[in-house]
Amino acid sequence: MTLIGRGLALLGLILSPSAYAEWQVNLMPGVTEISRAVYDLHMTIFWICVAIGVVVFGIMLYSIINHRKSRGAKAHNFHENTLVEIIWTIVPFFILIGMAVPATATLIKMYDKGEAELDIQVTGFQWKWRYHYLGEDIDFFSSLSTPREQIANESEKGEHYLLEVDNPLVIPVGKKVRLLLTSNDVIHSWWVPGLAVKKDAIPGFINEAWTVVTEPGIYRGQCAELCGKDHGFMPIVVDVRSEEDYKLWLAEMKQAKAQASDAATQDWTLADLMEKGEEVYNRTCAACHQVTGEGIPGAFPALKNNPIMVAEPSAHIDVVLNGKAGTAMQAFRDQLDAVELAAVITYERNAWGNNSGDLVTPAQISKLKQ
Repeated sequence: MTLIGRGLALLGLILSPSAYAEWQVNLMPGVTEISRAVYDLHMTIFWICVAIGVVVFGIMLYSIINHRKSRGAKAHNFHENTLVEIIWTIVPFFILIGMAVPATATLIKMYDKGEAELDIQVTGFQWKWRYHYLGEDIDFFSSLSTPREQIANESEKGEHYLLEVDNPLVIPVGKKVRLLLTSNDVIHSWWVPGLAVKKDAIPGFINEAWTVVTEPGIYRGQCAELCGKDHGFMPIVVDVRSEEDYKLWLAEMKQAKAQASDAATQDWTLADLMEKGEEVYNRTCAACHQVTGEGIPGAFPALKNNPIMVAEPSAHIDVVLNGKAGTAMQAFRDQLDAVELAAVITYERNAWGNNSGDLVTPAQISKLKQ
């Protein structure tokens, strides 16, 4: 391509509407009082900086033009001008005070420790979030739901690629929600820009944040702390609902938990467990062991043709339930219910040619979890 052709191609890209589809260089105002206060503080500091830049560079430009050598300007030697030193000390002092007052007011609002109407414990895992509604019998995990085919570029990417989950955090509109953040393994960071909440989740510590969302809707965020191989696959989705819809959701979650308990006592066929197990495996295990079960050499062992898959099931069950010390293998005892555990273990023992023929039942897992 000629130089002119390259220039035209670049111009066409710049002028293309698609080039501006995600063009945003400023903060978002958000949907909480705090997020709007942060935005207003940001804009205040921004315009102060703009004013300083205009004055400083204006003086520099004036000096360059009016005191250039071609006009016969002569350099002066002077120092220790007391008036100038007083001015350049006092003026920045008042500028900093002008910044500190609104900043302090915003920080005081952000660290308000007043009583909340809903407390939720948020625990980071590699690579998912766990939400425990304190005072309610609700505890669930939230994992990436973007299909693996999209991640592998085998199908067209969806609208919310890598920013969609199976179970969003659901909170009521207009209620003060306190978030108690910790981690099960490494340092994570719970960040939702629209809520102006960004707080680290650290193993062994409880960090506190809070929010009052004034507008119902879906708000998306991500883990903002590099936390390992799938750091980029750990999104956050907050579903803010009206008080009535939130109460309906609470009832539905409690009913679903009761149904899950009932399902653990039912009889399951091998075909049913394989179908359920494949769904659980792709959602929970494929990130490390791969969809093909071949693992990642040197990091995550292959499950395909692994001797433990055709040996007596107890060792396999123990690893899935309790993890394996000294490795990245997590304990899934509390992350999955009895049906999901039985299904995924059965699937692993019969997929990719393992063909052990074993059927691990939810009843077996329920007994081991007690």
